[in-house]
Amino acid sequence: MNERILIVGAGAIGGVTAAHLARAGHDVVVLDANTEHVRLMNSPGLRFDELGVTSHITIAAVDTADDLEGRFDYALVTLKAPYLDVALTPLVRGGLVDTYVSLGNGLVQNNVQAMVGADRLVIGITEWGATNLGAGHLAQTTVAPFVVGEVDGRSTERIERLARILGAAAEVHISHRIVGQIWSKLLLNSTFSGLGAVTGLLYRDIVSDPLGREVAYRLWTEAYDVATAIGVDLDEIVGVRPEQLVVRSGDDLSRADAALAILMNRLGATKASMLQDLERGAVTEVDVINGGVAATAASAGIPSPLNTRIVELVHDCERGLRTPGRDTLTALATVPA
Repeated sequence: MNERILIVGAGAIGGVTAAHLARAGHDVVVLDANTEHVRLMNSPGLRFDELGVTSHITIAAVDTADDLEGRFDYALVTLKAPYLDVALTPLVRGGLVDTYVSLGNGLVQNNVQAMVGADRLVIGITEWGATNLGAGHLAQTTVAPFVVGEVDGRSTERIERLARILGAAAEVHISHRIVGQIWSKLLLNSTFSGLGAVTGLLYRDIVSDPLGREVAYRLWTEAYDVATAIGVDLDEIVGVRPEQLVVRSGDDLSRADAALAILMNRLGATKASMLQDLERGAVTEVDVINGGVAATAASAGIPSPLNTRIVELVHDCERGLRTPGRDTLTALATVPA
């Protein structure tokens, strides 16, 4: 365990990952702009609720890149898209990191690559869920793997090393089709994080509502059609093939319902990260999640009315023009295909 690891952003995913790595004895430092969160991670330690078991884990943390010392082998970038520029610019300018690992949602890896360069980028996704409960307090809510891979699908020594490091936090899968994994995760997030943000519901509560399930299938199918239109080779996500959740008019729902049950068994307790943002009054990542689907659809010349509408609704919530609520499902169900 000689590698030095910098975690950029100690929100739900970054903070929980940091807790696991620190507990396992890795040389890990957190960079987070929240001064109080940083103070509490250093002392008395992060309060970590891990599937019902609470512990306190001391994590070395700083709130500015100026306080970082030395170089890092890996920077795990878990920040949301709106904050990337401020956080990464001093790291890149100072040459502080060998390899950046984009672990954000949506198509955020495109933003990271533009800043750090393709040769220093590894892409990953987290299939497990976590919740930010406030400064110094995080919870892991579900158990599932990390998936990591080189952009070009190669097998490399740095990917093998990264997998060993992240293995202290979760099971790790190395993918040779990581772009397909990113888009499969985008299908998941644009559907359930998008719906969670506008309804205020957990994933399992969305699908337990018949209208929520109907809209979820429509959203998933819309994003699936965008991905296939641009030639993405979609990969399995949380044990489900993406095509299993595609529903067309008149389809028998038994196959989709069975696949949905697998997803909810693993991820049903998840509270959408975008909903957590809205509850804290923070800017969301909707522009790289549902907005990523809609922008790609527009470039491919195909419609994406539901994803476009969710972008509008989430921005309305950010501006205080509406609040998340179950009644939004009724409005979404009437959006023309």
